[in-house]
Amino acid sequence: MARKTDAGAQLARQLVAAFTALPWKAKAAVVAVVLVGGVAWYLATRAPSPPPAPPAPPEPAPTVFPEGSKTVVFCLWNLENLFDDKDDRRRQPDEDYDRWFTDNPADRKKKYEKLAGWLLTRNSGKGPDVIVGNEVESPRAAELLRQALNAGLPAGAAKYEHVAMEELDAGRHIAPCVISRVPLSGAKLLGRRQRILQVKVTANGHDLVLVASHWTSQLTDKGDNPDGGRARYATTIYDAYAAGVKADPRLDYLVCGDFNDAPDADAVANKLRLTGDAKAVTAGGDVPKLFGPLSGKDPKEFGTHYYGKPLIYDQVGLSPGMLDAAGWGYVSESVVVPTDGLTRTGARGRQPWRYGSANDDAVGRGYSDHFPVLLTLKVAP
Repeated sequence: MARKTDAGAQLARQLVAAFTALPWKAKAAVVAVVLVGGVAWYLATRAPSPPPAPPAPPEPAPTVFPEGSKTVVFCLWNLENLFDDKDDRRRQPDEDYDRWFTDNPADRKKKYEKLAGWLLTRNSGKGPDVIVGNEVESPRAAELLRQALNAGLPAGAAKYEHVAMEELDAGRHIAPCVISRVPLSGAKLLGRRQRILQVKVTANGHDLVLVASHWTSQLTDKGDNPDGGRARYATTIYDAYAAGVKADPRLDYLVCGDFNDAPDADAVANKLRLTGDAKAVTAGGDVPKLFGPLSGKDPKEFGTHYYGKPLIYDQVGLSPGMLDAAGWGYVSESVVVPTDGLTRTGARGRQPWRYGSANDDAVGRGYSDHFPVLLTLKVAP
């Protein structure tokens, strides 16, 4: 131990001697570096820790549903350029996918089988009961996915018998669709050249108004137009919703889609009036709101898309009527954004494993550039 002490003392004397021999300018520089380093160390070790992120707003209190209520598993998923088997000579960039899936049946089949295969891992192997898909080219593409789902169902499982879609060319030739084993009716588009599909879902004699949408991309709408882009989508949907709940305050209404915006964005929080505070969503209010199960959630745990960081772009909104036990209702705390099987091995962070394009196989071809959103609904007898 004495040797180590002597060696330390000798090193200290050598450093002092070297410093003493320096010109005065060099001494001043050394002193400045030591002082700056000391201050930086002090600030780094003494600075207060950043405040913790605020907790997510509480979900609605668990609803006691009547005995015999029907369970409906709901899924929302941006399917990433799901094109059919016919080359319709679309405009770019759609024609690249249109021609690719027509000319390369193997790649097309693989895309449909991967999507259907993953969906059929949910709901005890039967798949979600109601599936909302975005970025779908045509009713034909929706039908091909329905066929792929039915082909993979286990024996005895109820088939997917219903498809709702209105084909639309609104910049890109893609639109929302609904594939369901629960009856659908009254499909129509809302707005003018907007990807907003409204359809009625009926179970146990109770109707649910379902609005599926795909809002303007961040690439073409920077969020600075209060009357266009995503703001116009939010306003169109909200006006339809407000009119519906004004006529029937207990109306069961579910809004969903790829909003291409976070829950706290102006278009979502202020124009669509989506909130994570279930207590603020009350029937008969002067300014009706929608409950957002993903509003206030941490993107690191619930992110549905990735662009430099996880983002919650795919969202769901529920009317006050969905928070009670009459008709359709939401099962509190049931919302999930699963990633199992949907991320590439070795990927960093919460990044979806996309399927890619004809010239980009996305490292072996995955599923989609979005994660799905799933939640559980109940329908009274």
